[in-house]
Amino acid sequence: MINMAQSGLLILLSLFLVLHFIILVKLIPYNLVWGGRLKSDKEMYRFEIFSILINSLFVSVILVQGNFLIVDIPNKIITYALWLMTGLFLFNTLGDLTSKNKIEQIFFTITTILLAIFSLILALSN
Repeated sequence: MINMAQSGLLILLSLFLVLHFIILVKLIPYNLVWGGRLKSDKEMYRFEIFSILINSLFVSVILVQGNFLIVDIPNKIITYALWLMTGLFLFNTLGDLTSKNKIEQIFFTITTILLAIFSLILALSN
């Protein structure tokens, strides 16, 4: 179960990183994300760069937790980070449910629920 949660998180977060980079370079319109609420390129750049940084941090946490990346970080900090990720993904699920974009509302709601479940599994196992 732990390996599935790690793999699921790494795959989904990596896909999100790719998606955010694609949005950042404007290959996909930014009205498909952030609940369709972004009003300008400036907002989009700020939100997308923030997302890329946060998702990169999350990937790093999973890599450390799974011993794929050997860094001397106390296990307690990794556990707290996994709980924080669980909470953020649950909170994000609420945002996805209220999105103005139906694709985001359906697809990303399911995806963030999965991310929350995978993070919870790892938080409980740590």
